[in-house]
Amino acid sequence: MPIVLKCHKGIGPTVTGVALVADDNFSARYDLDRINGTFSRPAHKLYGERYVDRILVLVTAKGGVASAWMLREIAARGMAPKAIIFDRANTILAQGAAFAGMALVDRFEAGDPTRLIRNGDELRIEPANGLVAILNRE
Repeated sequence: MPIVLKCHKGIGPTVTGVALVADDNFSARYDLDRINGTFSRPAHKLYGERYVDRILVLVTAKGGVASAWMLREIAARGMAPKAIIFDRANTILAQGAAFAGMALVDRFEAGDPTRLIRNGDELRIEPANGLVAILNRE
């Protein structure tokens, strides 16, 4: 039986995938190696982890407009995560996710999603309904 988490209604398509979780912030521009598909900033808690086709679960976005165009650029090259889940999104990354056609949700009723969702959990995100289901937990 899935564990269903309620959140603020988000943007993008319904997607299913495997969670990559860190109690850390996120900049698509400065944290990602867009050629190799890995987290590249040594100080990031996901350093060296592959983000392509994963569902990123992070605290919040950081940085400016470069993060928005970076999401679009990696999506156009097939090197993007399937979705991003934040405790709190910002307008710039929401714009970038929309531009990239990527699912994005935030503001969970039960609190910080980096504490609710575990690395490796299989998730289904339904942004239009404001729901994230944990389908399978390792």
